[in-house]
Formats: sequence, structure tokens, C-alpha cells
Amino acid sequence: MANSKRQLFLKRRLRVRNKLRRVNAGRLRLSVHRSNKNISAQLIDDVNGVTLASASTLEKDLGVVGKNNIEAATKVGSAIADRAIKAGVTEAYFDRGGFLFHGKVKALADAAREGGLKI
Repeated sequence: MANSKRQLFLKRRLRVRNKLRRVNAGRLRLSVHRSNKNISAQLIDDVNGVTLASASTLEKDLGVVGKNNIEAATKVGSAIADRAIKAGVTEAYFDRGGFLFHGKVKALADAAREGGLKI
């Protein structure tokens, strides 16, 4: 019996996240979520269960409300890097979830790296 796309996505997300937790114990997690209309990123401290910074295309001050393209992902990436540095974080690991590291997700990661966040 074939798995649905959603089931395959969830399996991939758990596989990626568990591998990253083993390798990067103690570091903060930069988690990315991409939908059909928006893209968002959060800087999460898993030890304390706290989100330290977040950025999304739903924010009006980024100027890309409701857009989900590479330009919007780049703006979200640079915004999350700025907010992370303001929160005193310079290093995190990149959790792509079940998404492929290609296109918008890659653009977000590259913009965060250019913004000074070491991922």
C-alpha cells in the first residue's frame, strides 16, 4: 500500500529532526515552515521550550505579505538573522523539517547566513 504525500512528509520531517537533535545537542534550532502562501522561520530553544525569535511573510513590516517566492524567503531569512543577533544568538542549526533544501528553503538559509547567523 502506497503512503500518501503527507505521510511521507511526516516521516521525512521526523527523520531529519531526530538526526539533527543527535548531532547538534545543546544548540538552538532554526525551524522553517513553508506553505503554499507563506513562509516562516522560528529560532527555538528546545531545552527551555521557548521561541526566541520569529519572522514570517505574514508580517506587514517585511513588505511581502501573502507572498511565497524566493524574494520573500530571502527577506524572512535576513529578518530572522537580525532578530537572532538582537536576542544574542549567533549560532543555530537549520531544521528544514520535511522540506527539501532547495529553492525557497535554501534562499532563506543563505540569507540567514549572510545576515550573520552561523548555521
